[in-house]
Amino acid sequence: MTTQLDEVSPSWCLRLISELNAADNRAIALAKPLTPQQLNWRLRPDQWSVGQCLEHLYITNEVYLGPMSTSLKGRQPVVVQEITPGWLGRWFIRNYIEPSSKMKRVRAPRKIRPGPQIEPSVLDRFLISNHTTRQLIHRARNQDVNRIRFRNPFIPMIRFTVGTGFEILSKHQQRHLLQAERIRDSVEFPRLY
Repeated sequence: MTTQLDEVSPSWCLRLISELNAADNRAIALAKPLTPQQLNWRLRPDQWSVGQCLEHLYITNEVYLGPMSTSLKGRQPVVVQEITPGWLGRWFIRNYIEPSSKMKRVRAPRKIRPGPQIEPSVLDRFLISNHTTRQLIHRARNQDVNRIRFRNPFIPMIRFTVGTGFEILSKHQQRHLLQAERIRDSVEFPRLY
């Protein structure tokens, strides 16, 4: 379900589409070969499984995309070449979203927490949510994503730019796909022989 854009699309658009396509490929390689038991295996009760990481990502996409899409309605075309998050967006991405060894472990907000048992269809739901994200990127390609703001779905008085929202979604996927790969690669992970 990858989406291709023409070469005249802004560079931020091409980069984000490429990052989401790479996330799809990582998720397929990661989850497709797993049994339901492996998909739901957790090293400890307070840690997520591979399946929970994927569910968390697709739910996050759904929660963010609605307000972002709404904010784009009725806007005049203005093209920007790069996304430039403001100081709050940069701080939030650096401290809570991007993968990092210095990352603070924070409990996910209730509305994006995964369920306790995950079905194998989680991979398809993740891929569909990324397809929807790419469609919104395509729709936003001729908008000033550095000025158009949307209401944060978790803290309504905070408003991020649509561009910052796209950056959050992409970097968030990198973080949790890395987490899921570490789960799968752990010595204790149940192997099928």
